[in-house]
Amino acid sequence: MNNKHKILFNYINFLKIYIPLTNIKIFINEIIIIILPKFVSQVSIFLKLHTFTQTKILTSISAVDYPEIEKRFEISYEFLSIIYNQRLRIKTYVDEFSFLTSIVEVFPSANWWEREIWDMFGILFLNHPDLRRILTDYGFAGYPLRKCFPLTGYVEVRYNENSKRVVCEPLKQLSQEFRNFKFSTPWISNLH
Repeated sequence: MNNKHKILFNYINFLKIYIPLTNIKIFINEIIIIILPKFVSQVSIFLKLHTFTQTKILTSISAVDYPEIEKRFEISYEFLSIIYNQRLRIKTYVDEFSFLTSIVEVFPSANWWEREIWDMFGILFLNHPDLRRILTDYGFAGYPLRKCFPLTGYVEVRYNENSKRVVCEPLKQLSQEFRNFKFSTPWISNLH
């Protein structure tokens, strides 16, 4: 076992002692911890402030929808410790009726990521200072990155030539225009 693996092994043992994790994995020297949703805020505070972790940077928060499982949304928090040159990913799972506690007070960079996840997936973040839509319109219906969201959406936005403006109408029927391709070229007919 080389020195880097020893450090990683010690780091994992430390995390097992102090963090209420349900599972831990290693993927290309990156530690992935799976925790319960109720511990996200406390674990992020611990990781930022403890001298042995010092994950001072939150690099991203992302979500994925797996509708075939009971807790269908997987939320990943990715942290970076500059001092220890270590990346750490925390994953948790929630359903569409659950919520997560916001970590904006601990990591201000979480603000827009949490807003984006709420806007795209409908996952609620408690105690978020400004939880409103960020990528879709304020009157938008539904959450577009959920697997159950229709590909066509619920409304049609088009330019109305008569009123000379963009109009938004409920989608009644999906019209499909078919193109007729002609595979002949004008150059072949000129050669004969």
